[in-house]
Amino acid sequence: MRKILAPVLFVFTAAALLTGCKKNAESSLTPVTLNEVAHSIFYAPQYAAIELGYFEEEGIDLTLVNGAGADKVMTALVSGDADIGFMGSEASIYTYIQGDDDYAVNFAQLTQRAGNFLVGRTPEADFKWENLIGKKVLGGRAGGMPQMVFEYILKKNGIDPAKDLSIDQSISFGLTAAAFTSNDSDYTVVYY
Repeated sequence: MRKILAPVLFVFTAAALLTGCKKNAESSLTPVTLNEVAHSIFYAPQYAAIELGYFEEEGIDLTLVNGAGADKVMTALVSGDADIGFMGSEASIYTYIQGDDDYAVNFAQLTQRAGNFLVGRTPEADFKWENLIGKKVLGGRAGGMPQMVFEYILKKNGIDPAKDLSIDQSISFGLTAAAFTSNDSDYTVVYY
């Protein structure tokens, strides 16, 4: 288990050292605030490391915050409310193109796959992407990674996201699953 968690610990240790966090005067631990885009099964090694005390063993007093979306994680990072942010690279790109001198830098990849899922109202034993044509989908935030991944997959399967279906992008990240239960969309894109 420790071999699996070693890369996660390395990233946090390096980040704490590189950001110049000061040690807490009451303890020998370095405080680090991590703002994650969402609680996700893809971050399970991190949760295990927290529960097993591996961060403390490495001298880190970790505070984990759920940012509920890359835009909010980036806001916390830029404002100094977070030392590290887990989010898609799009938030860093958007901040950089605004011309800020002190912009966020992506320095590690934590997942190999997108944690996006397409969820339908009814079971479809033989699902095909063409099934989405003419349907209403509760999508992700415009410009957000889940929405961009969804549109990429649609285009890869010959479906025009702007013409072939209706995508509602009005629901905040993290709320699409709950909103799906009370609206009339045929499908929703969720992140786990």
